[in-house]
Amino acid sequence: MADLKGSGAVLFELAEPHIALVTINRPEARNAVNGDVAQGLEAAVERVEKDPEIWAAVLTGAGPHAFCAGADLKEVAAGRSISLSTEKGGFAGFVRAPRSKMWIAAAQGHALAGGLELLLACDLAVAAETATFGLPEVKRSLVAAAGGVFRLPRALPRAIALQMIATGEPISAARAAQFGLVNEVVPAAEVLAAALALARQVCANAPLAVRESLAIARLATDLGEEELWDLSRQASQRIRATEDFREGPRAFLEKRPPRWLGR
Repeated sequence: MADLKGSGAVLFELAEPHIALVTINRPEARNAVNGDVAQGLEAAVERVEKDPEIWAAVLTGAGPHAFCAGADLKEVAAGRSISLSTEKGGFAGFVRAPRSKMWIAAAQGHALAGGLELLLACDLAVAAETATFGLPEVKRSLVAAAGGVFRLPRALPRAIALQMIATGEPISAARAAQFGLVNEVVPAAEVLAAALALARQVCANAPLAVRESLAIARLATDLGEEELWDLSRQASQRIRATEDFREGPRAFLEKRPPRWLGR
């Protein structure tokens, strides 16, 4: 397990073939984001993006209580708020980081404030039965400006999202699953295993096709239909030029699992 940036705040390992596991490692602070976490998560994203053998990543927090409690208020009070973001990745070095590969949040504990914004920046999420999700920023005269105030209404029914934003009150994991905020709810001890299983399902597919499909799906609520048709056409053309495009039908005809090369 690698200690990114040498602070111990973010750990990185290849949990399984093609799957990276990234852990925010500040359980004593409920995995709150400080400057070390921001630098470490930015480094993790860059490593995932640059490594052609990594096809998906799981993001989790250390300890049983919190996925991430958001910004470290001790850092904010000390006037070091700027260190909680990076130029490339935004808050925590993550919420605005360009990512082409699948990221899955494994919320073994509460995801609040910036912690929920980290989860919202991922593509999929698995949560513990005891986890809660909320944006309590308004209770401290703050705005959930790391994506929360606009990503939450995209992820939940509008009325539920607005209630969470305006009251600052959290919802349970069961309710989060009911509204589609998380993909699966399991006992806390099974969260990481469930997230890795989900990543394994993703990695069973052609990695470049997954990447091209994700790129368009992530823009589905931002662009008009004609633009999305055009992007889909371009993506199909790029995939047709790959070796994996030829491998898929060949494996089907030969009645064997495909051997994806990622090229």
